[in-house]
Amino acid sequence: MLEFINVNPSSGDPIYKQLHEQIVRLIVGGQIQAGEELPSVRKIAEYFTVNPMTVSRAIGMLVDQGWLERRRGQPTRVAEQQPQSSEQGQTLLYEGVDQLIQQAKQLGVTVNELIEIISQRWEQ
Repeated sequence: MLEFINVNPSSGDPIYKQLHEQIVRLIVGGQIQAGEELPSVRKIAEYFTVNPMTVSRAIGMLVDQGWLERRRGQPTRVAEQQPQSSEQGQTLLYEGVDQLIQQAKQLGVTVNELIEIISQRWEQ
């Protein structure tokens, strides 16, 4: 699971927020399934070389929002989710798409050129 997450310390977003958003995407996208165990906070922190409190904050938010469940003495697991519509998955992409569009406009890239770039990268 951790290999699907990319933490960028130089990003404008806090690391806990990056972890939170990417884990939600993995759940919605089906890369991690209900009941699947997450690595411990310590292992996640070591993997990304971040403070365990940062990881704990992200995990706590996910538990509070119902994405994950914690039981004393047991590993944190992905909670059972209601069936997701494709619209919910698309909503998770809006922020990234908006940033991409803004960057493309700043660089003078046309819509057709952007679509071509995305198509090329999709095939890789």
